[in-house]
Amino acid sequence: MKIAGLDIGTTGCKCTVFDEQGRYLNKAYRDYPVRREVGGHEIDILALLEGVYAVIREMAAQYPDIAGIGVTSFGETFIMTDEEGMPLHPAMLYTDSRGGEECLALTEQLGARNIAHITGVRPHEMYSISKIMWMKNHRPELYQAARHIFLMEDYVVYKLTGKARIDYSLAARTMAFDIHALDWSKEILDAAGVDRELFSACVPTGTMAGTILPDKAERLGLTAQTKIVSISHDQVAAAVGAGAFDGRVAVDGAGTVECLTPIYDRLPDIDCMYEGYFSVVPYVVPGTYVAYAFSYTGGALIQWCVENLAGKEMEQAKAQGISVNELLEKAYTDRQEGPSGLLVLPHFAGAATPYMDTGAKGAVLGLTTASTLAEIYRGCMEGVAYEMYLNYQALRGSGIRFEKLNATGGGARSAVWMQMKADVLNLPITALKTVDAGTVGSAMLTGVAAGIFTDLQDAAAHMVEETVTYEPRPDMHEKYMQVFARYRKVYEAVRPLV
Repeated sequence: MKIAGLDIGTTGCKCTVFDEQGRYLNKAYRDYPVRREVGGHEIDILALLEGVYAVIREMAAQYPDIAGIGVTSFGETFIMTDEEGMPLHPAMLYTDSRGGEECLALTEQLGARNIAHITGVRPHEMYSISKIMWMKNHRPELYQAARHIFLMEDYVVYKLTGKARIDYSLAARTMAFDIHALDWSKEILDAAGVDRELFSACVPTGTMAGTILPDKAERLGLTAQTKIVSISHDQVAAAVGAGAFDGRVAVDGAGTVECLTPIYDRLPDIDCMYEGYFSVVPYVVPGTYVAYAFSYTGGALIQWCVENLAGKEMEQAKAQGISVNELLEKAYTDRQEGPSGLLVLPHFAGAATPYMDTGAKGAVLGLTTASTLAEIYRGCMEGVAYEMYLNYQALRGSGIRFEKLNATGGGARSAVWMQMKADVLNLPITALKTVDAGTVGSAMLTGVAAGIFTDLQDAAAHMVEETVTYEPRPDMHEKYMQVFARYRKVYEAVRPLV
C-alpha cells in the first residue's frame, strides 16, 4: 500500500509516492505555461489540470496500489467554473495587478485593521477576494455564469471526487476567511458583494474529501478505493513535512523563495502582525497558527548570481565534478571567513515582508575593483540571511518562542549557508534530509487520514529525518550584527532612488 503527495505549484506540479513505512519511492513532474503580460499574469487551468492528471497517471502506472493522494497547492489564485468544473476564464495569479482598486474600496468600507482582525491578513491586492471583485465588476457575464469559485487545491479535489472542499489554511489566502470562526466571513463577502455559496466548504487541514470518482480512477489507473485528502496551502504542508508542530520550532524554507514559518501555540498579536504584513494562518494542530515571513528571492537570488555572472566558474566546476555553488563557496572560505563586507539588498523581485513593496529593487553596495565573484556570491547569501533576521526582529513582539529552526529546500544542502544563517539569527538550525518538505507533509497527512499512521508524531517518526545541526557562534554573530546595523538602513536609502 502506497501514499502520495500531490504538490501543485505556480509553474508545475509533482506527485511523490511513499511506501507504508514512509520511505520515498519515486516522483513525477510536469510543468505548464504561465502567461505574464502588461495587462495581467494568468495561468491556463486546463493545462494545469492535465499536468496533474499526467503525474498521477505516471505514478499509478508504477504503483497501482496507491491508497491515498493528498492535495496541496499554491495560494491566492482562483478560478470561476460552471457546475461541472469547466473554467470560465484564465486564472489570475497573485502577482496580477488587477484588483488594486477593489482592494482599496473594500478597505475603505471595512477598515484595514478590521479586515486584518477578521482574516489574519493585512489587505493587499494579491489576495483572491480583490480579484474576484474585479471579475464581478469587469466581467459580470462570467460572474453570473459561475457556479463555483475554487482555489487550486479544492479545484483538483473537486475534479477527482466531486466534493467541493477547501482546507482552512488555503481558504485563509483569499482574505475572505474568518480565522476565528474557521469559515467564510459573512462581513467580508457581503461588503465585497460576492456570493458565499460559490465557495467550497471549509474543512480542517488534512481532511479526507472522499474516494476518487470511478471514471477518474479508470482514467488515471487508480483503484476505486483510492482516497483523496484536502491537505493545505503549500507552506503549511512544508511546515508539517519539516516536523514542526509547536511553537518551539520554526521552519526555514530555503527554496526559490526564502520563507521563515513560525508556529504559534495561540492566536498571535494581530496588530503586531499587521505592521509587518505577516499572515496569521490556522495550522494543522487545532488552536495553533503559523505565519509567513518571506523574501521573494532566496535561492532565486543565488541562481541569478550564478546564471548571470558565473559562466567561467560553471565550466571550472564541471571540470572538477562539483557544483558551481560549492566552487564559489570554497573560493571565498579559502581566502577569508565571516562577512564579505558587501551589502546586498535581495529585493530583485520586489520586497516581501515586512514591507510588501512590489516596486522595490535590489542593490549591491560596497563593490570595488578588488571585489571578486566569490565575494558577490557570498554577499547574496548574506543579504538573504539579513532579510530573514530583519523579519525575525519584526516578529518578536507577536508571541514567537521558537528556539531552533528546521531547514528544508535546496538551500539546506549548503553547510556554508546553514552556518551563516545560524550565526546571523543566533539560533541553531537543523538541516533535514528531504528537500521537498511540501510533498512529505502532504503524504504525512494523507497517511494519517488513511490510517497508515496513528498521528502526525508517528508520521514524523517515519518520514522526517534530521541530518546535521548548525550551532550559532557568538563571535561570528557579533561580526554579522556590525554589518546588519548598516544593512537595515539600505532599503530606506535605496527605495527613493528607484
